[in-house]
Amino acid sequence: MKRLFVCLLLLMVSTSTLYAAEIPRLTSRVTDAAHLLSAETTNRLTDLLKQHEQQTGNQIAVLTVASLGGESIEGYATRVFESWKLGQKDKDNGVLLIVVPKDRMMRIEVGYGLEGALTDLTSGRIIRNVMAPRFKEENYDAGVTDGVEAIVQVLNGGALPEAAADKNKADSAEFSLQTASLPVRIMVGLFVFILLCLFSVIGILTPGGTGWFLYVFLIPFWVVFPFFLFGLTPLLVCAGSHLLLYPIAKLLIGRTAWYKQIMLEMKDNGKASIFGFTVHATGSGGSSSSSSSGSSFSGGGGSSGGGGASGSW
Repeated sequence: MKRLFVCLLLLMVSTSTLYAAEIPRLTSRVTDAAHLLSAETTNRLTDLLKQHEQQTGNQIAVLTVASLGGESIEGYATRVFESWKLGQKDKDNGVLLIVVPKDRMMRIEVGYGLEGALTDLTSGRIIRNVMAPRFKEENYDAGVTDGVEAIVQVLNGGALPEAAADKNKADSAEFSLQTASLPVRIMVGLFVFILLCLFSVIGILTPGGTGWFLYVFLIPFWVVFPFFLFGLTPLLVCAGSHLLLYPIAKLLIGRTAWYKQIMLEMKDNGKASIFGFTVHATGSGGSSSSSSSGSSFSGGGGSSGGGGASGSW
């Protein structure tokens, strides 16, 4: 069983790596790989960001990518930040703005040293109230320009533009897993993953119809939780692994002497103990289980701690 669990983890890691989106080479402060911006906008933003870096030392970069192929934008932003090393090494004062038009996603990734000035809440407001309305109008030049100008304004000690003011006072208390930082998602995802694996193991070891009932019952959970937290690729890995490996493991275990002994105990006594779980035989010859007893231009070496915010339009 331990080998099965290890194989599942290796399958998830290898599949995620296989379909990871490519990171463009860093040559400019504005890398428009999605061909989303006009030449005029690109030049204007480049001059603005260069001037800001000369005045403050902060390194801000803009990246557009057509699609991430199912990878979460948080994971991709972290990989880009680590590859580009935005910000000065001893200050970690870098900011990365990513726009993915085909996935309709965007993110502001903030280095450790600037998380106090450009907070997750502020980044979220810039995304929702400054950039998203422009993107909905398909005015990407204005959306990216307004977003960058808002970031620069905040880092210069100014207030958010009036357009970024909250329309709902409850926004200050807002928290959702979809906008949470990557470390939070990893912790929540790991907890849910272990819980689902536990139920899967119970179902695999449970004889009769209850084991197959758990197989069907767990499918929506293996679909919803990885997609909600991380995106399409983890969904395909988790759901596909469950659909394929669960019945294979159950059929293989069903051939073992241990499993046959459990079935014999259930036939003679009406119940059996499986690793502390008591399994009762059902009237129809199946079984049910009861409760247990027992995450040109180059970077300056900075890093990001997963701070920032993501959004869609």
